[in-house]
Amino acid sequence: MTDIAIIGGGIAGVSAAYWLALHPSAPSVTVLEAEATLAHHTTGRSAAQLIPNLGAEPLRPLTVASVPFFRQPPDGFAEHPLVSSRAVITVAPPGEEASLDEQLRAARRVDPGATEVEYSEAVGLFPALRREAFGRGMLEPSGDDIDVAALHQAFTVGARRAGATVERAWRLAAAELSSGSGSSGSGDHPRWNLIAEDGRTLSAATVVNTAGAWGDVVAGICGLPGVDLEPRRRTAFMTPSGVAGSAEWPMVVDVAHRWYVKPDGPQLLCSPADQTPSAPCDAKPEELDVALAIERINEATTLGIRTVASAWAGLRTFAPDESMVIGPDPGMPGFVWCVGQGGTGIQTAPAAGRLLADLTLDGAPSAFFDGVTLDLAALTPHRLVGR
Repeated sequence: MTDIAIIGGGIAGVSAAYWLALHPSAPSVTVLEAEATLAHHTTGRSAAQLIPNLGAEPLRPLTVASVPFFRQPPDGFAEHPLVSSRAVITVAPPGEEASLDEQLRAARRVDPGATEVEYSEAVGLFPALRREAFGRGMLEPSGDDIDVAALHQAFTVGARRAGATVERAWRLAAAELSSGSGSSGSGDHPRWNLIAEDGRTLSAATVVNTAGAWGDVVAGICGLPGVDLEPRRRTAFMTPSGVAGSAEWPMVVDVAHRWYVKPDGPQLLCSPADQTPSAPCDAKPEELDVALAIERINEATTLGIRTVASAWAGLRTFAPDESMVIGPDPGMPGFVWCVGQGGTGIQTAPAAGRLLADLTLDGAPSAFFDGVTLDLAALTPHRLVGR
């Protein structure tokens, strides 16, 4: 028996567990992960870059609220720094210069230091840029690399220290909402009886859905309509850099999101920035997507990519309006959503987990969000009622 059962052990699940378990009301919290290892899917396949100007407008305040946590986490939260500085350059090729204007305006709303750069400055930072592929550029200096593994581990350890438990290989097969047993002060309040594929059961007062691409599947098992989540495959690969000093270069992104390159030690993390709709699955890279990325990057840079050291794919999941879905379901007691991160799940994790805990246990955002303007109407599931 537990007060709160969290379905999914990726970054959304463990960050939610951390904040819920730390709440003054001291609820018992159990994370249920379907796979044998945590962070097996999207979390473990992230590009690991913090970009304030990323995702739908309602998500950007969550990134802004997360930045202080990343740069100065609570004492004892992590053994080593969670982030390290890495600027981002957005490149608009000739003929697409006008498309940079809106991105520059949006970037300045969350990063006042965002500025337009000439080719001479951009190539000074990322020497592999081709002059003929550069029309205009934007520099966002406040980006960061995120140590995703360390972040996930810190939230997991912190949640356990606060009393949460984690169950692996616990795949939800059925869920029934019934009256409580009367024990542990539950009275006659409804409780969820959760049943795993292997027959194990768990009783919970509240279910938190952090199942990522499987968010609508979990909702269906619990008897709720989904929120029309759309998982989209994103492909990435590593290639040797072969250029001295490239580890210090910024990340470079195409203005139309057709490719990006990010230094990663002696290698380069590359992607065609694909968004191919997919069913929930253990995503695999497609050779055509890798080849397309190589072609696009070689056209825009002098990197001359020829070999691929490793390739992978993950699913980035979006709600219809591409904003996150966080908070209690208005039509089902004891069911809470935290899905639809849309590629921002890592960089918003501290704030998204905290907001979920605040809305679930207190009904309103806490002082964690002081100075940040949240558009709750664009984040909570209420907007999807009648879907």
